[in-house]
Amino acid sequence: MGALSGALLVATPVIDSGPFLRSVVFVLDHDEDGSLGVIVNRPLDSDVEDVLPEWADLVNAPVCLFDGGPVGIDSALALGVVTDIVPPDGWQWMTGRVGLVDLDGPLPPGGSLAGLRVFAGYAGWGPQQLEAEIEEGAWLVVEAREGDLISPQPETLWRDVLRRQDGDVRFWATFPDDPSAN
Repeated sequence: MGALSGALLVATPVIDSGPFLRSVVFVLDHDEDGSLGVIVNRPLDSDVEDVLPEWADLVNAPVCLFDGGPVGIDSALALGVVTDIVPPDGWQWMTGRVGLVDLDGPLPPGGSLAGLRVFAGYAGWGPQQLEAEIEEGAWLVVEAREGDLISPQPETLWRDVLRRQDGDVRFWATFPDDPSAN
């Protein structure tokens, strides 16, 4: 795992359209071959119950699939937060108590997860692509909190993460949805 693994990428107003508009991305992996992550603030209308019914009781509110990004949208991956240092079978550590859950593996025992999210697709960048976008000012790199990944109010996460930052960047949280209407 590289330096950005486990961090949050927060889209700045430089990204003014497309799938990353006002997105918050948890970086799963970052190395010389590129980067991948999942958008953690984009709930979909699809219920987990409809796609992976056996997992629905383990997913925290909102109990829906999330748009993880524009790559591999026909595949699903799950990100969880464990309650203890003993992870369930099929667990792949990311950082702290956060990890990937094997959706083809056994269901984790009750009480072993503080939260779980299922994502359709993911975000991917080629070698040096993400670094170039950060250099251009498209992304802020900030510390991830476990609660960000399983927030019961993902629709406010972009603003919430910005508000807790130091300095002037926290004022981006007040950036209007449509700057031309301001």
